[in-house]
Amino acid sequence: MKTQKLIVFAGLMLAFFSLSGFKSDLKVNSTFSILEDQEGLIVYATFDGKEDYGYNFITKGKDDEEHTLTFQNVEDDVLEEFNLNSDDLIGTKFKITFNKDTEVTTDEDDMEIEEEINTITKLEKL
Repeated sequence: MKTQKLIVFAGLMLAFFSLSGFKSDLKVNSTFSILEDQEGLIVYATFDGKEDYGYNFITKGKDDEEHTLTFQNVEDDVLEEFNLNSDDLIGTKFKITFNKDTEVTTDEDDMEIEEEINTITKLEKL
């Protein structure tokens, strides 16, 4: 009986040490760097003009309703290729690649305000 317990104990210890020898290569920082390398989100929309608060595009949702998407920032190389500051491209349909970030600010009452910032990284005329 004592020998049997010793064999079971030795088997459990062997299993423990052999399984604890595996090392995971996944690190939190490498996970985030993979996400940073992604090209971004993509949407198809029609340019609707520029306002003080950003560049507006119209798209149809799954509900078949029109929705306005506002992009607060556009990368410089995109603006060099497409002059979104003029009215010439209003009505033009684009494939838009963009990044979505969140910015937290505080108001005069020290209340935190979370604002979504959309940045166009690539435009393709359709």
